[in-house]
Amino acid sequence: DYIDWGPFFIAWEMKGKYPAILDDEKYGTEALKLFADANKLLDRIIDQKLLKARAVFGLFPAGRSGSDDIQLYKDDNRKDVLATFHTLRQQTKKRAGEPNRALADYVAPPEAGADHMGAFAVTTGIGIDSLIAEFEKAHDDYNSIMTKALADRLAEAFAEYLHERVRKDYWGYAPDENLSNAELVREKYRGIRPAPGYPAQPDHTEKDTLFQILSATEKTGIELTESKAMWPAASVCGLYFAHPEAKYFGLGNIAADQLEDYARRKGKDKSEMEKWLRPNLNYDA
Repeated sequence: DYIDWGPFFIAWEMKGKYPAILDDEKYGTEALKLFADANKLLDRIIDQKLLKARAVFGLFPAGRSGSDDIQLYKDDNRKDVLATFHTLRQQTKKRAGEPNRALADYVAPPEAGADHMGAFAVTTGIGIDSLIAEFEKAHDDYNSIMTKALADRLAEAFAEYLHERVRKDYWGYAPDENLSNAELVREKYRGIRPAPGYPAQPDHTEKDTLFQILSATEKTGIELTESKAMWPAASVCGLYFAHPEAKYFGLGNIAADQLEDYARRKGKDKSEMEKWLRPNLNYDA
């Protein structure tokens, strides 16, 4: 119920929305076969327990610090800081009345009242290497690729399921939510779960803080590589924001003044942060 099949078909270079693509004049026949093969493999994975899913999440007392940082506190006394997440703010010129957003906007400053923020990490890739090795040994590239594509979809589905449980039960700010799969895919719920390294916060190094506060590697087996990619690849991590106006956005390009301020706030060298954020710089570094 939580799988978004659209990106699965895109991974196979078939453009179209699911389930309409199954009847598509150009891709329909091939899409139907692919879908049947995917479900056959999925049934085998489930029946034989070939992949394991693991997850960890946390909900923390939080408050905005300055305009662009978010402090998480160790407890509800909000005196001892557990960790700080650093966000970046859009600097492109906007239409009148349209704000230059940063993720920190979605957390209240301490003087405005008690707020919270969440973090999570999930994987459905435990065991995937053995399954892929089986197919590669048989020179079965089709099912090897299929396994990776399916595991990616399962990881996103797990993240979707967990986020729903958080909204309705654990955090409980949307207890009466009742959305269909299509509505979940269209993100008709309140709140967002942006990931470090993606458009709203393209700095992958923020994953270090996320993994630290969750003890994510110890609890899930997910590891960060030197480039801050996650292993197993079929893994998803991110932050939970519950603000009713929270929305996804792209940072766009930032100027040298913000990069310098960001590096200072993180306690990092400017050159190091330029390396991580080079695609978003509006100057040559």
